[in-house]
Amino acid sequence: MACESTKLRIDAGLTRWTMSYQFMRTTFLAVLLSLAVTASAAELPEGVRRIKVLNYPACFELSNAETRVTLCHQVGGRVLEYSFKGTNALYLDPEEAKWGSPDGPRAPDSAGRFDIGPEYLIPRRDKLWSGAWQAEAIGSRVVRLTSQADESTGVQLIREFRLDAKSTHLACTQIIRNVSRETKHWAHWSRTFAVHGGIGVVPLTPETQRFPNGFVMYDQGAEPSIILRPTDPNVRRRGKFLEVLGPTRQPKLGFDSNAGWFAYVMPHHQAFVKRYPSPPAGVYPEIAGLTLCFWYPKAGQIPACELEPHGTRNNIPPGGSASFTEDWYLLPHPFPAAGAAIDLDNLAAQVAREAR
Repeated sequence: MACESTKLRIDAGLTRWTMSYQFMRTTFLAVLLSLAVTASAAELPEGVRRIKVLNYPACFELSNAETRVTLCHQVGGRVLEYSFKGTNALYLDPEEAKWGSPDGPRAPDSAGRFDIGPEYLIPRRDKLWSGAWQAEAIGSRVVRLTSQADESTGVQLIREFRLDAKSTHLACTQIIRNVSRETKHWAHWSRTFAVHGGIGVVPLTPETQRFPNGFVMYDQGAEPSIILRPTDPNVRRRGKFLEVLGPTRQPKLGFDSNAGWFAYVMPHHQAFVKRYPSPPAGVYPEIAGLTLCFWYPKAGQIPACELEPHGTRNNIPPGGSASFTEDWYLLPHPFPAAGAAIDLDNLAAQVAREAR
């Protein structure tokens, strides 16, 4: 009995010691993890952190009190989210949640996309469009994404995203770096997927007008062509503006405006505004010489509207570079009720006042 009693006391002591050790070990590891996370967070600039978005690990997030931007460096150097007060202005395909899985998309390409062109001259460029990029935080609410060098185009792309400390202003700069031994002539081409159902507003510039109706329509059927005098029930001219009210019979529309801005008023009562350089004397190398483009399909095809500023042709010598900056804004603006219309002059005044 004495031996049994002694054994019980020893077992109880060992149990208490084991529980105490496990508790201390767990606490110690938790403290270490907390210190590691704190140290990692402390290393990042203000307004920048790493998060998981869908199935993309360690994405950079830029944020202020009401605006949030998340960036994807795993596939193509894109913006996954651009939101004000919790509502994303970008169309992010839910299929992207399957990225990395056997049945997932091989090269997902929704949301805030950028590219270089012109469209019908540039070769395939998988490393730039859907390859893995490097990502680094370089300042408060500033992140730089860098592509691999691409042999087919002879360039490397650098994209820098800078979110304002207080507003929705997001500066998106794309740098085209020539890594070849020949002069390159590529131009900036933005291909942002915004949410479907909005109204596009394009200010006209009569002094530089080239298209009879202010826009052309691309027929991308079996024998692609460009319709020079298109008409469509969802495109109308009012005063000094063209409005795109919804999907058009051919989804791709090209414009000749050199105003350097347009707006896309969304159903959740926000205007997605882009400002960008559009010099009238520049050479615009797209096949119709357009300065910006909308691609507005029916929702059943893709529930998005593509917003596409185009830059001028660059002459980039070996080792040289060219840059283009789009300034994005999300402005509170009412979406018109059925039968009503946007107050276009009021919208233009709001853009001039708040998107600077």
